[in-house]
Amino acid sequence: MGVKITIDGRELSVDDGKTVLEAALDAGIAVPNLCYHPFLEPVGSCRVCSVDIEGMRGLAASCTTPAEDGMVVHTRTPRVLEYRREMLRLILQDYPGDCRECPRDNRCELQDVVRQVGLELPSGKMVETPRPKLPGGPFFDRDYNFCIRCGRCVRICHEVRGAQAIVFREVSGQQEVGTPFDRPLEEVGCQFCGACVDVCPSGALREKLPDGAWRQGGEIREVTSICPYCGVGCRFIFEVQDGRILRERPDPNGPANRGQACVKGRFGIAGFIHHPDRLTQPLIKENGGFRAASWEESTNLVAHRLSSYQPHEIAVVACARATNEDTYVLQKFARGVLKTNSIDCCARI
Repeated sequence: MGVKITIDGRELSVDDGKTVLEAALDAGIAVPNLCYHPFLEPVGSCRVCSVDIEGMRGLAASCTTPAEDGMVVHTRTPRVLEYRREMLRLILQDYPGDCRECPRDNRCELQDVVRQVGLELPSGKMVETPRPKLPGGPFFDRDYNFCIRCGRCVRICHEVRGAQAIVFREVSGQQEVGTPFDRPLEEVGCQFCGACVDVCPSGALREKLPDGAWRQGGEIREVTSICPYCGVGCRFIFEVQDGRILRERPDPNGPANRGQACVKGRFGIAGFIHHPDRLTQPLIKENGGFRAASWEESTNLVAHRLSSYQPHEIAVVACARATNEDTYVLQKFARGVLKTNSIDCCARI
């Protein structure tokens, strides 16, 4: 059915169940926000997305306010703009990070929101004991000096991944993000899926990139494709320069993964594809060693060898991580061509 609401003078048709913030963003109306993320349940904690709704007392957090039929919303009244600035000032009052020293400088959601609200970028403040940088395994860094305590990483670890490896802890009377009992990530069930990195709006969580990943060269373009590691079919967005994958991130609109990934897909594809030890063509063993061969030569050799066996002497084992389509073709080949019913799959986990 849907409802009709008016935002900044524009009448919009909105699907049932959507919030005012979702309606605005879908319509291309800019409303700053920090604690909101489309993967997470809205909590309305930062109040930066507040709007003025006619007939409602006070200002409403648009991320937690359902759109109702006939609602009239104003996103840029003077009191809304001033309220957002004040909320953001409170969020940043203890922010010790210097945006000029952050590796995410100019590629940071927090910076975008600061500019959108109309404040100066944080330039850091003197703190007696800055929080030490912490490892995130071999895949990402944790520098909580840039943390704004939005809770996104904690919530996605609990709500989406179910790992509960990241929590809010009380440190010196203040809420801080960390791990249970401040233990290493490896000891608290972290899957190293990178979901926390992907939703972090600041430089507190940032992935490690191999040395030389970003090079002076051609234009960096984004290519959407399927992860090659297994048959689930997770869709990724690859950043490609001069024929090399620089990094990859899960596609939020991927039907199989919906913006999520395993550790191999999230952090391992570029390194695997461009690893110098990776085989890129068939090898045939001869005289105690291997020599490179073409696909035609190698497949002809395999076909010739198979033809020398009787059907009852041949068995076919499929990889558990192959796609359904590949597995179907393999069993069809086994039964129809090799004439064997000795077919199995290595899925034993």
